[in-house]
Amino acid sequence: MTSADHGNRGLQHPESAQHPGQAQYLEQAVELATRNVAEGGGPFGAVVVTPDGRIHTGVNRVTRDNDPTAHAEVVAIRAAAAAAADFDLTGSVLYASCEPCPMCLASALWARVGRVYYAADRHGAAAAGFDDALFYDYFSGAAPELMPVTKGDIPTSDVPFQAWRAFDSRKEY
Repeated sequence: MTSADHGNRGLQHPESAQHPGQAQYLEQAVELATRNVAEGGGPFGAVVVTPDGRIHTGVNRVTRDNDPTAHAEVVAIRAAAAAAADFDLTGSVLYASCEPCPMCLASALWARVGRVYYAADRHGAAAAGFDDALFYDYFSGAAPELMPVTKGDIPTSDVPFQAWRAFDSRKEY
């Protein structure tokens, strides 16, 4: 598969079943995104619904906060985790106004989000000037030159992990 092929594939999921409330939460994410544009933010919104039915929202705050990680999905995940006082959002569902970028997908994975739904795809985002195809290529291994990552060989590299294993009060994640 070429990098061009990978960049054109959307996110795939074997199940196509509708989730209860899917359209409602996707509409809410799109409304958040549209309102965010009117308020000077990026055109992205997200909703996290936790297993107990609580709703947490986020909008893209990248330019507002000068924070390249403040994507709508990450902001919504942060809100849900803060409200739950727990970083584990197992069983939660993420609804996004647009197909999540690799960083947002990784954030959802780290939070143990169970499923992701999105409205617009990456091609619509690219047409509006938000082209993440290169990032998808990078993580597929097709564009390693984008940002070389190299392991440094130092004798103390394992010291933080030794401290972690020895710390009896650690909270596993």
